[in-house]
This record gives sequence, C-alpha cells and structure tokens, in this order.
Amino acid sequence: MSTSADPLAALAGLPGVAESVESMRKAVDRVYGHRVMRRRSTEVSAEAALRGARGSAALSGADWALEEVRRRTDFGAESEARVVGAALRLTAEAGQLLSIWRQSPMRVLARLHLVAAGTAVTGDVVGRPRLAGEPVDEPLVELPLPDADEVAGRLDGLSRLVIAGGSAPALVTAAVVHGELLALRPFGSYNGVVARTAERIVLINSGLDPKAVCPAEVGHAELGRAAYLAALDGYVSGTPEGMAAWIAHCGRAVELGARESMAVCEALQRGAA
Repeated sequence: MSTSADPLAALAGLPGVAESVESMRKAVDRVYGHRVMRRRSTEVSAEAALRGARGSAALSGADWALEEVRRRTDFGAESEARVVGAALRLTAEAGQLLSIWRQSPMRVLARLHLVAAGTAVTGDVVGRPRLAGEPVDEPLVELPLPDADEVAGRLDGLSRLVIAGGSAPALVTAAVVHGELLALRPFGSYNGVVARTAERIVLINSGLDPKAVCPAEVGHAELGRAAYLAALDGYVSGTPEGMAAWIAHCGRAVELGARESMAVCEALQRGAA
C-alpha cells in the first residue's frame, strides 16, 4: 500500500479505479432514483439484507437457495446452517454499529465476530483477534496465514486509516477493509462473513448507500468464488495492478447488488413481491 499521507486516496488514483467508482455510483444512483424507493424503501432494504446474507453465506460454502434462507428458522443444526445463520445475524447487526465504526472499528469487528460465532464457538477466542499458535477455520481462503504479531500491527494500521478518514471514495475504503480482513483472517472463525459485513458498513456509513439497498455480497456471490479469490490474490500481492483489480471487482459486486435491488423495485411496482 502507498506510504503517502493518505494511502487510500493514492489507491483511488490507480489506473481504472476512477472508472470503477463512477460506474458503481451510477448503478447505485439508478436504484435510489426508482419511484418505489420513495415509498417502500424499507421493504427494498429488508429484501437486500436477506439477499446479501445469502450471498455472503454462499461465499463461505453455504450456497443455499434464497427461498430456503427465507423459509428456515433453525440455523444451529449443522455447519452450513450455522454459516447462513451467522450471515443473517451480521446483516441485522450492521445497522446497529454504524455510529461506532468511525470511532472504534476494532470494537465493531470484535462485536461482529461475537455475533457471527453465536453459540457455535465458545471460550475466550470469541470477539478478539487470534493469539500466536491459535488455529483459523477458514477453509475456502487458502492464502498464507499472517502470524499474530503481523495481524495485530496491520489491524492497528487499518483502524487508524478508518478513524483518520480522508478523501478516498467509499468503494476504495470498503475494498481495502474487506481485502485486509480476508488477507489477515484475524479471528479463529467466520472471517469471511465478518469481512463482507465490514465492507457493507463502510458503504452504508459513507453515505454511498445509506439505506443499504445495494448489497455487494450479492454481487460477490454472482461473480463466483473463483473470481473472488483470484481478485483477492491481487489485493494480497500489493501490486498496483492487483490492488486496482480487487477494487474493480468490489465495484462490480456493488453494481450487481444494485441491479438485484432494481429487480426488487420493479417487482414491488408490479405487485409481484
């Protein structure tokens, strides 16, 4: 990452990033301009939350049909159900943490892990970054695992960037938060769903998507796990090309999430949802 005074703003200047930001912003604006959003935005937000949780769970290995997620009430019986339950709980929790994020991102991340783990994980490993020698259960992300000291240092740096703010577009900040958390896997479990929820919080909190109707998780799932992990490799490489590709991938995911909510708006307008 750049060593400039505002490294996130420096990333915004990478080739292709401005175009990704502009394309994503247009997609978001189209949703907010739909006539259904004037009267029924709460319904659109609720549906976006459900679809976003489904998408996030799919990327963590629990690829359930939307209607199955909608129908189920028991999410503690087996491993896939626990992942879906974690994603649903995190989506609901995100809105309660918006005011805390810019003051204490580490407090928010700890809370997200606690909520994700639920009763599936017990003991003092919940809600805190892992210590030296503690294992990580994140089988679908096979990148080299940074040690606990590196995790602590990079989390501190990420926290400082968030608190400092800056002029970077929301997409750039959200992509870096998401990518850094996936690269670090700071918790013993549920890092993927936590990382995607943190991305969601940045996009909402920045004012880009204040009503949470453009779920990036939907787009990440639609683009597929292979493309997701390939783009993450680019982020981890730290090269300008790799970083730009990851940011563009995240931008495309938001665009696809916006497209999903446009379809919801159209269905509500027709009386079909």
